[in-house]
Amino acid sequence: MLHCRRHTEQDSRCNLSLAGRISDSMLVPRIRSRASTASIRPLLLWAVIFGIVLPGFPPLTSVFAATIQEAAKETTNKTGDPTADGYVGSAACARCHRDIFLSFTRTRMGRSLVRVTPGLIQTLSLPGFFYSGALDRRFEVFSRNGKLYQSEAQIGAGGQEIFRETQEIDWVIGAGANGFGALVKRGDYLFEAPLTFYAKTQKWELSPGYERVDYGFNRPIQAECIFCHSGRPKPVETFTGKFDATPFSQLAIGCENCHGPGESHIRARSVRGSSLKSAQIVNPDRLSADLENNICMSCHEGGDSRIPRPGKSYRDFRPGEPLDETLSILMVPLNREKPRDSDHVNHYFEMSMSQCYRATAGQMRCTTCHDPHVEPSPAEAPAFFNAKCMGCHASRPCTLPAATRQSATPADNCIGCHMPRRDVPETAHTSLTNHRILARPGEPWPDSAFGQSIADPPGLVHLNRVPGHADPLPPESLLLAYSEIGERLPEYASLYLKTLGALQQANPDSGPVQLALGYQALRDGQLPKALEHLRRAIELDPQVALSYAYLSEALKQNNEIDAAITAIEKAVRLEPYNPELQKALIDRLLAARQPKKAETALQHYLEVFPQDGSMRELLQRVRQ
Repeated sequence: MLHCRRHTEQDSRCNLSLAGRISDSMLVPRIRSRASTASIRPLLLWAVIFGIVLPGFPPLTSVFAATIQEAAKETTNKTGDPTADGYVGSAACARCHRDIFLSFTRTRMGRSLVRVTPGLIQTLSLPGFFYSGALDRRFEVFSRNGKLYQSEAQIGAGGQEIFRETQEIDWVIGAGANGFGALVKRGDYLFEAPLTFYAKTQKWELSPGYERVDYGFNRPIQAECIFCHSGRPKPVETFTGKFDATPFSQLAIGCENCHGPGESHIRARSVRGSSLKSAQIVNPDRLSADLENNICMSCHEGGDSRIPRPGKSYRDFRPGEPLDETLSILMVPLNREKPRDSDHVNHYFEMSMSQCYRATAGQMRCTTCHDPHVEPSPAEAPAFFNAKCMGCHASRPCTLPAATRQSATPADNCIGCHMPRRDVPETAHTSLTNHRILARPGEPWPDSAFGQSIADPPGLVHLNRVPGHADPLPPESLLLAYSEIGERLPEYASLYLKTLGALQQANPDSGPVQLALGYQALRDGQLPKALEHLRRAIELDPQVALSYAYLSEALKQNNEIDAAITAIEKAVRLEPYNPELQKALIDRLLAARQPKKAETALQHYLEVFPQDGSMRELLQRVRQ
């Protein structure tokens, strides 16, 4: 999928093993509510891969040069008519702001997602091949009849083909600065393709996370990730990877991502004599520093957990409003003895720890250095950003000798010394800019990095708290945050359990709370309580596959195998591309001594997930 750090560490799906064991994880994997998207840390490594220019290496603008105008057309819906929430698409803005619009479409944001067309295919490096010895898989990318495809195959010892899966690529994601990836549509679901093109090597290689696990074409695109890589996606809430029949009303990131919905602005400006005050559009330059930075933070600040407020989803954020009213960004406090040395996409936090930011009493903005409408080429970048630096530092020129500055590559480059790039260990062929703006290499973190309040919420730093607001985070949000962070840091178990206990008393009629309670009881071997809570969770929200999955496990442990089969069948219907749910169904059928039905389920499983060799072996055993 779009690459969150979470997906480099473990799969996103619930962890029900074939043997029917509950995950050893302490917490409920991804409790979801009907009204909000799941909590996932969207430290988009794909944002790193596809959105950052390597010093001295030209971005792949040549790849997309032939499609800039086509990409510009795709930033709006087909008709240009406003959507229900007032979004009209960037092409509608271009009628009056053509020069800005055309300049923006040449930036990485303006080329974040494009549809595959015959013209685009002509610019790609095709065909491409990659063999993974670790997975024993052969991957290919090729074109046929004006369409783009990727395939995965396994070849047996005698040269026979054990399996081959080929899927059409519908969209290319990323502007190609570090590379670009591909999206596949299967029914109403979107998935990541297994091959990514990397600019540094000029080769097609495995997408991040595929180095260790073969996900095939079944790694779902999460709503919280695609919102930062596209203009206006339309995911179906609660269902992992499922989208509207038209997945995007706008493809690439566009004007309204930063300026808000444009319908009222266009309507007001079309009336003769109307004033700008009545135009109802957001000009970020006229916002406070915090509100303007919030727009950037909505995608460029990952923290350790990003949690939508109850009843909110990522699509609810509007530029000009506090981001925290829609989405809270939480971070594990820095450890003075062992501070973190990797920020992924924590750009705002890094900037806030810089001397530049602190010297302005927090008035420094992302746009102090970045112009969203204009992106300098790698050759232009040193002079472009040097001018930004000199805007504040003209009276204090660089103390390095001119000869030393000129000997660097590129020469005389402020950001090359003060914002050094470093490799991203989670992702091959990828580097990242340090936004802490170091005065000198190896500069320690400032004391303020360790003195941030961690009392509210307990144990976490609330990065986008509204200044001057004492509004505490809802316990439902904290439960999700502790659940997610607890998967990596078990010391958050006590905070999770304390919050869950409080919610059991304060909000027992919550589907996510009942699901969490049911999982905890199941994990503790308290089957009657588990069954009670899980049935209540389904009663409160019958559209959550995970509730049926855990209910099925509890029923199986309670020797109610027929009921367990019925429950897991409902989970599979809700999430038909989740392999763990289908494995659990096969497990239940085998436990019920129904080999014919198990064989049919295995055949269907391998049609959807042909890369799973262990299940192919199981099918042979069942047939025997």
